[in-house]
Amino acid sequence: MAVSLQKGQKISLSKDNAGLSSVTVGLGWDEAQKKKGLFARKERAIDCDASAFLLRNGKLFGKEDIIYFAHLKHNSGSVVHRGDNLTGAGAGDDEQIMVDLDRVPYDVDRIVFVVNVYQAVQRGQHFGMIKNAFIRIVDNRNNIEICRYNLTDDYSGCMGMIFGEIYRYNNEWKFNAVGQGTPDAGLNELSNRFR
Repeated sequence: MAVSLQKGQKISLSKDNAGLSSVTVGLGWDEAQKKKGLFARKERAIDCDASAFLLRNGKLFGKEDIIYFAHLKHNSGSVVHRGDNLTGAGAGDDEQIMVDLDRVPYDVDRIVFVVNVYQAVQRGQHFGMIKNAFIRIVDNRNNIEICRYNLTDDYSGCMGMIFGEIYRYNNEWKFNAVGQGTPDAGLNELSNRFR
């Protein structure tokens, strides 16, 4: 049974999953109920984009270490984005990022998973308009969910979000449920937090 995490909680991925070598990071969200009525403004669907930053000593060194909808695969082959979902509609994961833990370069100590609202400023959208956001880690050997973190805070005004991170500690892979909203309007601004 999957472990349900709270904000800031950490869990070992390796400890209870001997031989774990590959995981799927599933990220999901739903659009909150829109205002209805004769005078309600017609709103665009909210397009959230998931990305992964591969960090060395806690820092992002180059754009080749940013995996997102326009750069789906890291040069090492260790991190692969499964593609962009433009609406977040439907149940389950909206976007998935595969991580081959055995192929992650030895000097990469952290993989941070972020989500930003596409064209947030132009569209006047933010994470306060999102509900049921989550990040989960699935063992690719058996498709069993190892852990899940449901983001429940009020993220009104936040256009970017750090959902969680997988990190290496004492030759062990761990997961940290971060859940930190940011005012960053795009992927460039989010990535600057790690430079």
